[in-house]
Amino acid sequence: MPKRSMLEDDPLEDFDRREVTVDDVTKVVHVAGRGPAVIVMPEMPGISPHVARFARWVRDAGFAVYMPSLFGRDGAVAGAEEGKEVFRRACVSSEFRAFAAAAEATTATAAAGRSSPVTGWLRSLARLAHEERGGPGVGAIGMCFTGNFALTMMLEPAMLAPVLAQPSLPLDDPAGLDITPAEITDVRRRLDRDDLTVLAYRFQGDRFCRAQRFAAYAEALGDRFVARTLPDSAAAQDVPPFFEQFVASPHSVVTAHLIDEADQPTIAARDEILAFFAQRLAV
Repeated sequence: MPKRSMLEDDPLEDFDRREVTVDDVTKVVHVAGRGPAVIVMPEMPGISPHVARFARWVRDAGFAVYMPSLFGRDGAVAGAEEGKEVFRRACVSSEFRAFAAAAEATTATAAAGRSSPVTGWLRSLARLAHEERGGPGVGAIGMCFTGNFALTMMLEPAMLAPVLAQPSLPLDDPAGLDITPAEITDVRRRLDRDDLTVLAYRFQGDRFCRAQRFAAYAEALGDRFVARTLPDSAAAQDVPPFFEQFVASPHSVVTAHLIDEADQPTIAARDEILAFFAQRLAV
């Protein structure tokens, strides 16, 4: 894959920009590649050049990438203030459950432990991608704001390979999982029944995905939850303005904080994820 600047907007010209309607909701999805499908969900504040680079790595490893636009400007290097506004809008959007306390304060139908509503649409996207691309099933990786979503997507039978990269919701509960107790029980049963695992990644000093969250996942999923914690020293220091001003800790394992050099722990994480997809989705 040719080198691209991570400091310039990415035109995404090698992706097919599609308007995909499932469950009567239409969203833009950028599609590229051949082979079994992998859903690459963006991190905050959107499909950045770093996210697109990771999607291309997945594509070049032999998969059809489906990269949905969920927030922000697609391909943009968002400035600090623009990224802050994208984050603010996502936090109040009905599609995302950013805060556990907000759910607790609402009616019983929106009780604490609720999944973000957008995960229903993403499960339907996974089903559509499987229908279009075939193979044993579909993989998915969520990052940061979407990090938890790949787990809830396991309620879709086509999903076989979930990866959680620095799952950050809910923002106000370090041990929160952004999934209902009934759903995580169903996911655990499915993992056991089908002999599947969940891969998860975080940096040790991440302020948004803390050790308590991984401990809660491990308690709920047992040895089906395979966690990787990278040292803070493995994170890139030169990051986009939004990350420099508002994240201020190692966070994005395979995107903004990845060091694209041989023998780096973040490159090893990337390679492990690609091998995981290959193992689970091999035709």
